[in-house]
Amino acid sequence: MAVTRHPTRRDVVRGAAAVAAAALARPSLAQAVPRIAVIGGGFGGTACARALRRLDAKLQVTLIEPNKTFTACPFSNEVIAGLRELPAQQFTYDKVAADGITIAAQAATKVDAQARSIALANGTTLAYDRLVLAPGIDMHFDALPGYDEAAAEKMPHAWKAGEQTMLLRRQLEAMDDGGLVVIAVPAAPLRCPPAPYERASLIAHYLKANKPKSKILVLDAKDNYSQQKLFEKAWTELYPGMIERIALPQGGRVTSVDPATNEIVTDFGNYTAAVANVIPPQRAGRIAEIAGAADHTGWCPIDPVTFASKLVPNVHVIGDAAIAGGIPKSASAAAAQGRACAAAIINTLAGKAPETPRLDGACYNTVAPGYAFSLKGIYQPKEDQYAEAEVTTSPVDAPREVRQREADQAIEWFKAITGEAFG
Repeated sequence: MAVTRHPTRRDVVRGAAAVAAAALARPSLAQAVPRIAVIGGGFGGTACARALRRLDAKLQVTLIEPNKTFTACPFSNEVIAGLRELPAQQFTYDKVAADGITIAAQAATKVDAQARSIALANGTTLAYDRLVLAPGIDMHFDALPGYDEAAAEKMPHAWKAGEQTMLLRRQLEAMDDGGLVVIAVPAAPLRCPPAPYERASLIAHYLKANKPKSKILVLDAKDNYSQQKLFEKAWTELYPGMIERIALPQGGRVTSVDPATNEIVTDFGNYTAAVANVIPPQRAGRIAEIAGAADHTGWCPIDPVTFASKLVPNVHVIGDAAIAGGIPKSASAAAAQGRACAAAIINTLAGKAPETPRLDGACYNTVAPGYAFSLKGIYQPKEDQYAEAEVTTSPVDAPREVRQREADQAIEWFKAITGEAFG
């Protein structure tokens, strides 16, 4: 004979808790279509949003980005040197929206991970089932004495493309022949590690043609840098005597700046610049900290297989903001992470095990018109971080026709990556 057991109060509470947990783990019956929010409309965020829609057209995907126009950093050094105009770097989100992605043209001001909601600057709130943070970088102004947002108007960093790019260009154009250009380079991690040296090269190209008595001084908080031998060979060949680099062991680390005098202070000396390009230390975009996804380093620890935050549930972090080991902080890497993150989210929603990603990345550096070289790599998770599986770089002693070919390839690469994100 069966015995009927009546539920106790403890059973009721336990059951309610289980129902609540299940509700958090999946969309409600009333809202059966998963809602994916992506904060940040750069290369990583747009690649992720578009990949999500390609993989499952039923998903509700919202891209949260306050700027109606995206200004790309790759090739922006050519804008500084007068080789390219800023509009060539700018893209709208029209074709992203045409993919069925909702564009919320507002800044995200708060993330409530428990409620799975995002507050926007206009006072509205968006609910999500999964959130992807792709906020890029912010300047860590507190890390360099004397340098803040006001100082950046006198000593531009130009590390976010746009008005800062044009400010640095105007300062170079206004500088007298014979002036000293100082580029202050921070320690790693930073966005696009070879870019300061590409910038020095292209500024030298401008000065050689327009202000040949001028010099460039690179004050570097690092000992070595990516593709160093290639840059040094190009400087010797193209700009002999124009570029001097002081590395960390020789006192290249900048310890403070004075925007009133354009003075830059290092461990072993002070320098007064006619034009000061101060690139400060960086950290993940502010919303990552607000969301609780950034740790004490200012960057976001992730599971390298799924890009899931190690600090916040149901949140993924991609691109420059993530701590991703050996994979560089670059546009190419961000786009690859965006695609891989989309695939991981699709598998998670379907209850499938995530696949181990194999990410490819490319970095082109242009040191003069028709003269470029590259680094290309494949990266895979290893011991909870990304590691290099294969890396190839341009040969140091390649003839000029190879440099020209890589310059042409760089242009095609830029067209492809911007086309994927915004075309």
